[in-house]
Amino acid sequence: MIQITYRRTSRLSMRIVKNGDVHVSAPIGMSREKVMEFIEEHRDWMNEARKKTCERQNQRAVFYNQLPLATRAQADEALRRLKALVEPMVERHSKEMGVKPSIVYYKPTISRWGQCNVRDRSICISAYVLLLPEWCVEHIVVHELCHLLEPSHNARFHALMDKYFPRWREARKATAQFLKQ
Repeated sequence: MIQITYRRTSRLSMRIVKNGDVHVSAPIGMSREKVMEFIEEHRDWMNEARKKTCERQNQRAVFYNQLPLATRAQADEALRRLKALVEPMVERHSKEMGVKPSIVYYKPTISRWGQCNVRDRSICISAYVLLLPEWCVEHIVVHELCHLLEPSHNARFHALMDKYFPRWREARKATAQFLKQ
């Protein structure tokens, strides 16, 4: 599907969204004929981008489907494994960093590996970290604990990551690669 939106912009642009649809932004007042001409000129690009988007979505599905969570027993087993993996890391790094999360909980999130709520000092870790190497999981734990000291991803945050988990850049690249396999 192609969706055309007229807005205050100086040029035509298009992008492919996750489901493969094409969103075209056009300047207010531009003729539909010109917009359709633009779309036709970029038909090959659209088809290639849609194909890549579909492949990427399929790769993600294959990756996440490696961790079965459909039944209560599977979810309970994943939670047991998560706690055994993550809780010692949280304990060790919390002491080293001088921070303490109010609670650490787990959800099967696919949009983020981890999340920190600085207001209530809670940390959420995705169940899917079980699919990552242990050192990458440790990176995620340290990353979220660093947010208890620095909420944003500024220079101070990066300095904290350098101090408490020097291989964080390498780990970040490695976790991204798992989704591209």
